[in-house]
Amino acid sequence: MRGKRIPASHWDHICKSGNALSIALFAIDMTCDVWDTPYVNFDNGYPDMHLFPITKPVSIPWEPGVAIAFGRAEGMDHKPVPIDPRNALIRQVERAEAMGFDVQVGTELEFYLLDPETGQPRDQGIQVYGLGRAARMEHIVGPIRQQINECGIPIEQSNPEYAAGQVEVNIRYDNALLSADRVVMFKSLIRQLGIAHDYLATFMPKPFYDQSGNGFHVHYSFWKDGKNAFSDGGSLNETGRAFIAGLQKRMSEAAITGSGTVNGFRRRAPYTFCPTSTAWGFDNRTVGIRVIEGSESACRVEKRDAGADANPYLLLAADIAAGLDGIEQGMTPTEPTMGNAYENPIGEPIPTDLQTAITLARGSEWLKDVMGELQWELTLQQAERELDFFSQQVTQVELDRYLRTL
Repeated sequence: MRGKRIPASHWDHICKSGNALSIALFAIDMTCDVWDTPYVNFDNGYPDMHLFPITKPVSIPWEPGVAIAFGRAEGMDHKPVPIDPRNALIRQVERAEAMGFDVQVGTELEFYLLDPETGQPRDQGIQVYGLGRAARMEHIVGPIRQQINECGIPIEQSNPEYAAGQVEVNIRYDNALLSADRVVMFKSLIRQLGIAHDYLATFMPKPFYDQSGNGFHVHYSFWKDGKNAFSDGGSLNETGRAFIAGLQKRMSEAAITGSGTVNGFRRRAPYTFCPTSTAWGFDNRTVGIRVIEGSESACRVEKRDAGADANPYLLLAADIAAGLDGIEQGMTPTEPTMGNAYENPIGEPIPTDLQTAITLARGSEWLKDVMGELQWELTLQQAERELDFFSQQVTQVELDRYLRTL
């Protein structure tokens, strides 16, 4: 998340007139590198846009006298910015509303809390869900639950995850756009809170090759006339199955929305609790699409492939678009996978490397339409730049293995 710090005395002016920033904010990579993109480039001088607050300022508990607000982007022509990824999700939410659906989304994000000097965990061992380990991490995870809540992001629970230093935090479900906004705010606030407690908080998908990766699991339910449209008495119904079928059809060509980095695809491997296929099943953590049944309101569909580095707007936009297609077209999913989906999936493979994901996305007119051509092109250019960067590196592993032996 990017923005500016503004004196409180200037706040009223910002609310009325907006805050000018370069549109390059949407066109830079994670290192702030720029390149000529179709929408913003050296020829047009990287022009300005304006940010307008869409939430009331909320006090930052760990930084007295400072408040934070979330903003929306508007071009100097007072129109939406085509490369603002938030707009892709807005279009799908509006499409769902036109079909009579309220899209509810719950998010689960995994991340590591590391020593900022060494980049290594301060604790040892796994002990996933371990209450003793949770107690040892409470000095930092406790403030995360409490103070992120105070910032307006409702936290339901936290737990130690499947690696030293790894934590999962669940944000309470809400409408899709608000849930995506909260993910962006959450990740930024977690990093800031980590700094305040002398931790490096990272959502990098695979910081340690031999340890668990950081996933971004998304829970979907559609509501109509106050009722869960995926549920019949707490069991998945035909609407829910059609939603799954839509996800299955588009999961591979939309994989780029789940991660656009080489590292993001390192976590996509068998027996990692990250899926490698479009298989779906009931309460099965080896599949790509997991169904949770139970009470009428709790019945939902969890999509498990994305990494914690995913852009939530593009990820949710693609998932919702695919699911709505499935419902509109009356699609039928495969049979559910009842056992180990790494060994015997009933579904198609999904990309496990960035090049395949780029190739499939480049060939997808459907994804171009969902994202908008300019956003689609920018996203793919950035992924291609990442891939090209890695292809030009000679790694330390190569030097250690080959320099004195070949």
